[in-house]
Amino acid sequence: MDPAFLNAVWKFGFALASVAFFSGTVGPDATAEGERKKAEVVTSADGTRIAYEVHGEGSPALVFVHGWSCDRTYWAGQLEPFSRQFKVVAVDLAGHGESGLGRKAWTMESFGDDVAAVVKKLRLERIILIGHSMGGDVIAEAARRLRGRVAGLVWLDTYKQLGPGRTPEQVQAFVAKFRANFVDTTRDFVRGMFLPNSDPSLVERVATRMSSAPPTVAVGALESAFNYSREMPRTLKELKLRVVAINPDDKPTDVASMERYGVQVIFMPGVGHFLMMEDPERFNGILRTAIDKLVR
Repeated sequence: MDPAFLNAVWKFGFALASVAFFSGTVGPDATAEGERKKAEVVTSADGTRIAYEVHGEGSPALVFVHGWSCDRTYWAGQLEPFSRQFKVVAVDLAGHGESGLGRKAWTMESFGDDVAAVVKKLRLERIILIGHSMGGDVIAEAARRLRGRVAGLVWLDTYKQLGPGRTPEQVQAFVAKFRANFVDTTRDFVRGMFLPNSDPSLVERVATRMSSAPPTVAVGALESAFNYSREMPRTLKELKLRVVAINPDDKPTDVASMERYGVQVIFMPGVGHFLMMEDPERFNGILRTAIDKLVR
């Protein structure tokens, strides 16, 4: 199976552990089922209601963006630890979590508008955008709308290879399975993102929640993200931002193709796609290293 296909399949669905600052973590149950803080609300460019929450103070602000068919509670293991030093913002993209459903097209561009609306409402002048899986595409689009404010991007298992991507025909063939049977296809897809030794209760919780997403939203977002990946090399050249990718080592990453477009890769061994949930304490240390690289 060629690396580009592995990258495409694994990118949707969806990083100073010894330092006392990051010693407080959230266990698997709380991470997967984390309760939302009471949401604040902003209106996106198309009028859709966007929910978000804010913790802490400090610059740069860290803006966390979830992946495909997820929501802001997937960051439960990060929000409190990082809010001890930074202002931390977690967003529910339109059609996800507590945000509105009244959108006609579920695209990376419109999701980028959602993030930009939150940042502008909060008047954040210096930010690091952190995106898991599809959220990595979303934060690239948000950065286009937030020029001059973004110190850098952090991708969590968003790309394993940068290049031409899949053809429109290949995209349609893959998405067709989700259109035909969204629940079962999504459950199988999500289970395959974990390792054989992953916590079974976490695996089933995530698979159940993601397969309960609104199919219209999920299929539209999936198709848009696949198509968007073909444009990412051009987008990175346009943005001229520093990007750090935190990837698990469960599947190969074409490091050379990532570095060709200025993306530095950090590996987190022993976890699957949901690295921030599977080992929050170790992930937080790696994410802190990535943040330090961007603000240095």
